[in-house]
Amino acid sequence: MASPEKRRIIVNADDFGLSSSVNTAVIRAHRDGILTTASLMVNEPSLDEAVKLAKENPRLGVGLHLTFLMGHSALSSEKITGLVNAHGEFTNSPVGAGMSYFFKHSLREQLRAEIHAQFEKFHATGLKLDHVNGHLHLHLHPVIFKILMADAEKLRITHLRLTRDCLARSRQLSRGHWFYKISHAAIFEFLSRRARPVLAAKKIRHAQITFGLLQDSRVDEEYLLKLLPELPPGDSELYSHPTLDKFKHEFEALVSPRVREQVNRLGLELIRYQDL
Repeated sequence: MASPEKRRIIVNADDFGLSSSVNTAVIRAHRDGILTTASLMVNEPSLDEAVKLAKENPRLGVGLHLTFLMGHSALSSEKITGLVNAHGEFTNSPVGAGMSYFFKHSLREQLRAEIHAQFEKFHATGLKLDHVNGHLHLHLHPVIFKILMADAEKLRITHLRLTRDCLARSRQLSRGHWFYKISHAAIFEFLSRRARPVLAAKKIRHAQITFGLLQDSRVDEEYLLKLLPELPPGDSELYSHPTLDKFKHEFEALVSPRVREQVNRLGLELIRYQDL
């Protein structure tokens, strides 16, 4: 736990295991930049490569990036017919997934089975579980979060992303995209307030605030150089989606010498979830 005055930050990459482009960007950002953790998608094409790279870089904290939309399932489509199509693919509609999972009670046992299957795949890699979060933060969906907390001990959950960003600070750091920022700030403030006391009761640790939510894949060098001096005391998380193609600007921000220099000058401590 950080002292009240000290500023520590987890720098995380989501979507580890999605592709070789993501995997290479994650490892390079860890070795040559400020990245400290990565969240692993256990059902995507480049999982084996990601696991191999993670084991070659043991200081990288690796967590589970639970997936319930825009990705593939761990279980076969025959076992979770209400969640995926015949190819084992979840819907690409965040709103549709959220509504369906909330209102269709018949899906809850399928969700529980898929959650356990994804955790089993992660634990089978032999990697230490640094943290848990969800693709598009669906781990805080009321139904999914309830399952996670009910089964937390069995799933070995000790650290989890409490997704909330500061709208006022975001307005100072970057312009535009106001509807997105206001709507997501409100949604996740509500969900995080609801989740916080449950996490405290379960003694599941989390950062106080999560930066990157309101940037929507625009975590570039300019944003980081403005953000780092404004970090609040205590423990924060910054997440991004570094790749060598689609989001190369996010990779370049994490390996930027100017960003590294600022981290050192400000005396920020780079940590993993397991260091909380």
